[in-house]
Amino acid sequence: MDMAFTQVCMWTLLTFVLTWTVLYITNRKKKATKLADDVAEERNDGAVDVIIVGAGVGGSALAYALAKDGRRVHVIERDMREPERMVGEIMQPGGRLMLSKLGLQDCLEEIDAQKATGLAIYKDGKEAVASYPVDNNFPYEPSARTFHNGRFVQRLRHKASSLHNVRLEEGTVKSLIEEKGVIKGVTYKNKSGEEITAFAPLTVVCDGCYSNLRRSLNDNNAKVLSYQVGYITKNCRLEEPEKLHLIMAKPSFTVMYHISSTEVRCGFEVFPDNMPSISNGEMATFVKNTLAPQVPLKLRKIFLKGIDEGAQIKTMPTKSMGATLSEKKGVILLGDAFNMRHPAVASGMMVLLSDILILRRLLKPLSNLGDANKISEIIKSFYVIRKPMSATVNTIGNAFSQVLIASTDEAKEAMRQGSYDYLSSGGFRTSGMMALLGGMNPRPLSLMYHLFAMTLSVIGHLLFPFPSPLRIWHSLRLFGLSIKMLVPHLKAEGVSQMLFPANAAKYRKSYMAATAL
Repeated sequence: MDMAFTQVCMWTLLTFVLTWTVLYITNRKKKATKLADDVAEERNDGAVDVIIVGAGVGGSALAYALAKDGRRVHVIERDMREPERMVGEIMQPGGRLMLSKLGLQDCLEEIDAQKATGLAIYKDGKEAVASYPVDNNFPYEPSARTFHNGRFVQRLRHKASSLHNVRLEEGTVKSLIEEKGVIKGVTYKNKSGEEITAFAPLTVVCDGCYSNLRRSLNDNNAKVLSYQVGYITKNCRLEEPEKLHLIMAKPSFTVMYHISSTEVRCGFEVFPDNMPSISNGEMATFVKNTLAPQVPLKLRKIFLKGIDEGAQIKTMPTKSMGATLSEKKGVILLGDAFNMRHPAVASGMMVLLSDILILRRLLKPLSNLGDANKISEIIKSFYVIRKPMSATVNTIGNAFSQVLIASTDEAKEAMRQGSYDYLSSGGFRTSGMMALLGGMNPRPLSLMYHLFAMTLSVIGHLLFPFPSPLRIWHSLRLFGLSIKMLVPHLKAEGVSQMLFPANAAKYRKSYMAATAL
């Protein structure tokens, strides 16, 4: 009797547990279905997650990256025609690695991009070659690519717009929509001239060095350092087509490199206080009479050919601007709207792609971007994480551009000669500097080591064979010049970020290792 009663109780309890379990699971499924329906309804309401202002290299690459993560992206670009620019024509090895990690490496294909294996450097009749090193710690082919910037941008735009959750629209953004310190969206005029408001929890401003929106987000102003002047020589082929040819001329450097299989970019730097006019022919005369005699004979014919054939000469201001975060929430600046450095090392796109890789990774875990405070914390983290790459490139770009300027000052000219000697010496010096220039080793501490090693090497030459008072004086001035070049960057980028090696190691492991991302 007791056994029968016990069995009835056991079966009753088991039936209750099973019934409760079935009801619980059914209820959870209903809730999950309702939630999915609500999300689907929300995602079909036409709203977007991110508005991107500008569809250049940065805007297009970011749109593709975020869309691949499931974000709905609205990109607004002022002019969808193929850009005709004389900058953004060199993708360093580090930049190519970033492209591959974003899944955009094929955008360098089918645009007649040319391979570049390093520098050919010329000074006072001497010539040296500095190649990108083969580094086991760099998980990609150590070479750059040169190309027409416009072709590359169009490939990126096409790739981004091929995704169903990217809306690429031609329009001019007039202003940002702000409520209580939070950017809610933008006001823009579309191609038909209609004024439209668009809203999103995150707005990304990457509309270039002439950004009209930057001033409404912070008081960061760009400083004009000089002007880059350039033209294209067509139907020609350099003797060493796989080299970026750098001529240490006077008053400053001259460059030549292929941007297609039959076209060569010829470029040089001039300064605001001595800017020849293009319209009245002064610039062409300056090229023929001042620069051409300093260009090596094997390059001179191509250098002059473009001028003789009436190639269009273009100018563009060289700007420098440190990165500053906006205090406003719901918005972030990227690219030249955020941070600029001298283009002497041609690494702006590499820094931009690195920034996109970091931002994408930080945003990826978020199910939605509606929490403005959470987004602000992520942007602050982004600002710190980017430092190894950005600080290295910003410092080397501005320092390298200064030592390339010719001078009658003995200390400055000694530094200029020393930079040529250091790059052309071979071994660890050359490979170390080229790894830094190519973005293959973004370590600010390594850069500081090489800058000081170069300085000490030059001081040694100045003091040889014996340290006369005048030589000691020039050596002290040269050391002071080196400190003067470095200290502003230590202040701007942060001493701890520049000197603490763990930050760079963490960046390499997270964003540059073969297994990263």
